[in-house]
Amino acid sequence: MTALARWCLRHRAVVLVLWFVALAGTAAAAAVTGSAYSNDYEAPGTESGHAAERLESAFPDRSGDSDTLVWHTDKGTVRAAAVESRMTDALREVESLPGVASVRGPYGTEGEAQISEDGRTAYASVAFDAPADELSVDEVRHVVDAAHAAEGDVEGLQVEAGGAGVALTEAPKAQLAEVIGLAVAAVVLFLAFGSLAATALPLITAVVAVGTAASGIGLLSQAMTVADFAPMLGMLIGLGVGIDYALFIVTRHRKGLRAGLPVGEAAERAIAHSGRAVVFAGATVCIALLGMLILRLSFLNGVALAASLTVVLTVAASVTLLPALLGVIGTRALGRRERRRLREEGPRPERPTGFAVRWSAFVERHPKLLGVCAIALMTVLALPTLGLHLGTSDQGNNPSASTTRQAYDLLADGFGPGTNGPLTLVGELDGAGDRLAFDELPKTLRETPGVAHVSGPEFNGSGDTGVITVVPDSSPQSQDTSALVDRLRGEVLPDTEHGTTLDVHVGGMTASYDDFADVIIGKLPLFVGVVIGLGCLLLLLAFRSVGIPLKAAAMNVAAVAAAFGVVVAVFQWGWGSELLGLGSAGPIEPFLPVIMVSVLFGLSMDYQVFLVSRMYEEWRLTGDNRRSVRVGLSETSRVINSAAVIMIAVFGAFVLSGDRIIAMFGIALAAAVALDAFVLRTLLVPALMHMLGGANWWLPGWLERRLPRLSIEPPEEPVREPVSGPEESSVTIAGPRTPSLIGLSESAPTVTPHGYRERHED
Repeated sequence: MTALARWCLRHRAVVLVLWFVALAGTAAAAAVTGSAYSNDYEAPGTESGHAAERLESAFPDRSGDSDTLVWHTDKGTVRAAAVESRMTDALREVESLPGVASVRGPYGTEGEAQISEDGRTAYASVAFDAPADELSVDEVRHVVDAAHAAEGDVEGLQVEAGGAGVALTEAPKAQLAEVIGLAVAAVVLFLAFGSLAATALPLITAVVAVGTAASGIGLLSQAMTVADFAPMLGMLIGLGVGIDYALFIVTRHRKGLRAGLPVGEAAERAIAHSGRAVVFAGATVCIALLGMLILRLSFLNGVALAASLTVVLTVAASVTLLPALLGVIGTRALGRRERRRLREEGPRPERPTGFAVRWSAFVERHPKLLGVCAIALMTVLALPTLGLHLGTSDQGNNPSASTTRQAYDLLADGFGPGTNGPLTLVGELDGAGDRLAFDELPKTLRETPGVAHVSGPEFNGSGDTGVITVVPDSSPQSQDTSALVDRLRGEVLPDTEHGTTLDVHVGGMTASYDDFADVIIGKLPLFVGVVIGLGCLLLLLAFRSVGIPLKAAAMNVAAVAAAFGVVVAVFQWGWGSELLGLGSAGPIEPFLPVIMVSVLFGLSMDYQVFLVSRMYEEWRLTGDNRRSVRVGLSETSRVINSAAVIMIAVFGAFVLSGDRIIAMFGIALAAAVALDAFVLRTLLVPALMHMLGGANWWLPGWLERRLPRLSIEPPEEPVREPVSGPEESSVTIAGPRTPSLIGLSESAPTVTPHGYRERHED
């Protein structure tokens, strides 16, 4: 790391140009090739997946997206001459637009079912010539504009549009969230550094890395399935960790400058120490994210690789671009007052003061009381998680002012809530007996509880595939609809198939979402076990203790559970969701637990290691657990809290993106980081460590002898105090000991729990 930092400092112009070329090159390539993001929740091998595959092969003309235009009138009916004439013209205009394959309206002998019983609401199906993922936003926007243009010509007429294609025109914009998050981060950094130049460095590093990653994700979407929310998720994670990683390095660099080191040497030491820790922290985040590959779902594979790409680029920028920028700004990494004091008084030992010292002493005096309070708070926040309902929100959860939400509500009011998510029964037929059984199936379905309407059957040209459409009497995301899917699969269809070779699969929105959630839930214990087990192993190697990894695992689980409690309250119970512009209450996305565990594992590992490594260093030097915990907390809490505030600001700002899924991530991660930093790491962890005493550092002798030693930071070198100024020649003196971010070197002295010092030789 030292050699890399030295090269970047000496060739800083080259480094800056290379990063600019990378950013501009990927942006240009992404602009030329475009993106191909997907929102395909199909899980291979599931029943809904079989239904979708059979339907696509048997009815290729249905492969394009099909959206809906809905109109409603409060005066008269939709059959009134003025309404019918205007909407007929509008539908004819829509059908002539580029990208539209066909339009099936209600005004005709076959369209009576598309007019509500009270005659006030009607809808038309608009079939596009491509799936929603491949549609042009401009083409869909022209359809929406043509529909809305019909409103002004007839008094009291309301026209709305819904569907996956129309949702493209309401795609969220992340720019506002980015600006707000970066602005708050800038304020926190300036308060911490007191220097505009130092404040700018983490922001520049994060923006360059995230910008390059965003374009790279667009290119990645051309090669594999990447979820449509992956770019914003990568941006959210990248800005948070990118600013934090740069914060750690710049903090160490500024400490070196205040100790009297020349700019180059201070930067080299910062990268050699904190840079190694950043690489370690970034690697743990990537490993956790790539753990999603265990689930073997193409939808999540793309998310894992996209998010990992962002983290890799933020780490790369932190250890290459950042030292080059440190060389550019020189001593301006310190504020004016700090530079003047350094010139006039020279370097002085740094000792923690203020609230951090008082807080660490307070925790030492009242560990049991504070520990109980922290556990009670985390338990209360985690309670809503017991009622977690995993599912996929639909356009009924969109903001009330959106056209997709209003179309959803008009259809639900006029035709019943199940109209927005009908089930598709796809039958594979082999012979006349199967055809007869499938023809009789609609009669049985109409008598099934939970079914509001049945249409079909329809058969393909060869007659080997039939389709029946079932409209439930509940909304797509309702648990009653999920119960109907289970009833059809477990009771109704097996009776129909008995004695025949007929094979019927239940597909459709709710069925595919339920199958997707079942696959994830089934593999979730394995995924969580692998991620937590890996984290425990790394901590065991770093801190030579059984208790530290176990406490870290418990803290991670507590943070995730409490964060999910907050998410359930806001999104599933609807506490403030409409006020925040996030739509109405609904289920929690099934992939949220997987991604949350991955991201929080890495972030929590960062804070845990930063806090406990300083305690571990003091323990090895003194063998005094109380002093170790007190000193470690007082010397690291300020940086941990500053980093947490920045992450909370960045994550929380994405609530304003307007996208429900990204808002879920934003609130979940902001809540988890807040609880992790301010309740777990600076309250519960030190309180528990005070209560456990020397048992914190216990490791069986046989395991101690067999474990390899993990040392990420090099030995702390003595600080050189200059004769005249920070840039002039210097002599070597013993300087103040600075806290290491992760562990000590193998040659550092160790104090065993029994109080005897020993030295490990290389």
